[in-house]
Amino acid sequence: MSPLLKSIWTFKNGLILFFTPLVLLPLPLVIGTREASCAYVIMLMAVYWCTEALPLAVTALLPALLFPLFGIMKSKQVCMQYLKDTNMLFLGGLMVAVAVEHWNLHKRIALRVLLLVGVRPALLMLGFMGVTSFLSMWISNTATTAMMVPIVQAVLEQLNSQENEPAEISCSEEESLAPDAQFSQPAKYKSAQVVVSGLEVSAEAARRQEATERRRICKGMTLCVCYAASIGGTATITGTGPNLVLMGQMNQLFPQNGDIINFASWFGFAFPNMIIMLTLAWLWLQFLFMGFNFKKTWGCGSVKTEKEIAAYNVIREEHRQLGPMSYGECSILALFCLLVVLWFTRDPGFVAGWATHIFNSDAEYVTDATVAVLIAVLLFILPSKPPQLCCSSPAGSTPSTAIPTPPLLTWKVAQKKMPWNIVLLLGGGFALAKGSEESGLSKWMGNQLTPLHSIPPWAIVIVLCLLIATFTECTSNVATATLFLPVLASMSQSIGMNPLYVMVPCTLSASFAFMLPVATPPNAIVFSYGYLKVSDMAKAGIMMNIIGIFCITLAINTWGKAMFHVDSFPAWANITGL
Repeated sequence: MSPLLKSIWTFKNGLILFFTPLVLLPLPLVIGTREASCAYVIMLMAVYWCTEALPLAVTALLPALLFPLFGIMKSKQVCMQYLKDTNMLFLGGLMVAVAVEHWNLHKRIALRVLLLVGVRPALLMLGFMGVTSFLSMWISNTATTAMMVPIVQAVLEQLNSQENEPAEISCSEEESLAPDAQFSQPAKYKSAQVVVSGLEVSAEAARRQEATERRRICKGMTLCVCYAASIGGTATITGTGPNLVLMGQMNQLFPQNGDIINFASWFGFAFPNMIIMLTLAWLWLQFLFMGFNFKKTWGCGSVKTEKEIAAYNVIREEHRQLGPMSYGECSILALFCLLVVLWFTRDPGFVAGWATHIFNSDAEYVTDATVAVLIAVLLFILPSKPPQLCCSSPAGSTPSTAIPTPPLLTWKVAQKKMPWNIVLLLGGGFALAKGSEESGLSKWMGNQLTPLHSIPPWAIVIVLCLLIATFTECTSNVATATLFLPVLASMSQSIGMNPLYVMVPCTLSASFAFMLPVATPPNAIVFSYGYLKVSDMAKAGIMMNIIGIFCITLAINTWGKAMFHVDSFPAWANITGL
């Protein structure tokens, strides 16, 4: 690279920050409409988000500055978008996840499952993927991957340890190779040399083949963790940012939708899709890195080797070091189960939930955010140890008093581990959606997309999913969903298609960052361990994107139609004024 290019690359962020607003300035100055001004803000934020010239959360604050300056929205209206119901759901759910991490409950669950599945390569990969995807449904993808990869590393070290030393030459062959024998029996010596050389070559080839197989297994085992983290996060509404963006945008753009996207409805749609996708991903990674040698990878008809026993002992030792479940862990597990039960039974849709009975058929008084905040508050109230009394005091002394115990979660821990930047990212997305609606940009864009009416809806879905899956490789999945979902909502209304038919698949596609190490933090964590090349991740990721798009297309056209009625244009989508 030339010195000039190096200098430009060094100051690229400054150049992007300075020149992007200038290049886009003709939009508000020359055209001068509110729609053009709103498009200016959105395009500016898109460039900053894609290049990360500013931190993502700082870029998300730009609507609070630019919308009032361009006369798009009043400052009070913009600022109200940054802490909506969806943000409170995110905060409450994440506080429960932080408590689970703080008490190491996720590690106990992971190790227990791995002890059940065993250490045969194919089953071990299935165990890693199953545990990672389950944990990723409830805690952040990054935290799940960061916890799982060291466990994978420890197990692989045992599986890759050298079991056999190079074969030694037998005593009779040693005699034949003795120096005196070289002259007394030259023919026999030469013959033995040829035999030994042949044995060494074949042994070396076998060792190289075995080393290659070990490296391939290491690649598959580590790669399966980051892929399972991304797949698992799609199953719950709080599992990953794009799902929350969809829920918030639906309530923002279609306020009369009747809470069609909530925890229970999303889980009913996305969880079966996750299971199918996880299974296909497991088969694909097994085929790519292990092959289908059932005796070697599944252990059919074979006895456990010393390396497999050692790897199993590593998992068992890790589990033993955790000790028995403490009072705090049991309390966290009970609160977590209560949270999930309350989410599922609040307003399941097919029957009246507890919120409907409490508030006289008006379940909107209580949302999933209310439940999340309730459990989060209990974490700061309930003690981490059972109440204990001091030892009995002698006569005449002060009576025994209860010993104060810390709560299950302290604010210091929550403040340290909470990803506050996502709250601003979500808020910035809601501000963009509201600004697009208020300025008329959404309606204008919808009118431009009317010719898409002639294309079959399923084809539109596939093309858009491919576009978003490619785009999310280069930028944050939350930013991707934030930029695309308002546009997709406008497009859907303009061509008379149910918005959910496009918005739900594209939301899932925003989480399909499988091809590059920089695409998502779980990929970067796995890549940092040195087993993988970029080409390995790209080769596996292309097929993973195809698997993902196939699964969500299947899901939205089968049980998705029954759940969301996506084959008809709903009344709630016709009254938003988009």
